[in-house]
Amino acid sequence: MKIATKYHGEIDIQAADIIRFEQGVPGFFDEKQFVLLPLDDTPFVILQSVQTPALGFVMIEPFSYFPTYEIELDDATCEQLSLKAEKDVAVYVILTVAEPFDDTTANLQAPVVINVRERLGKQVILTNTLYKTKHRLFSEKVAK
Repeated sequence: MKIATKYHGEIDIQAADIIRFEQGVPGFFDEKQFVLLPLDDTPFVILQSVQTPALGFVMIEPFSYFPTYEIELDDATCEQLSLKAEKDVAVYVILTVAEPFDDTTANLQAPVVINVRERLGKQVILTNTLYKTKHRLFSEKVAK
């Protein structure tokens, strides 16, 4: 099937590529189907709505940028996503891309968790955590 996208123009996707977000994502509860699209030559991926071309979230796998980042999923989330093995889990965080790009931040408080085997996803809002919605992706420049 063909879909229009925010960053990749019109592309072909397979039904098997679609990730179902049964509850939508916060702020976009009617958006239930997304695909992951890599941004060529970057570590970034786009979580692209299948239904709304203008809705695409820039994301990264957080562990390269935040090596001590850890999340713990509650039983309800594991059940919603049919998670049975750690190898089936992919974790991403949504970026707020800034100008200049060095000021880009990552939302570590609400990771996007995907069951890659079952193609189910959810943005999980972490509670009782020190993580915030805006963590600098790049360390601050040292003043001269």
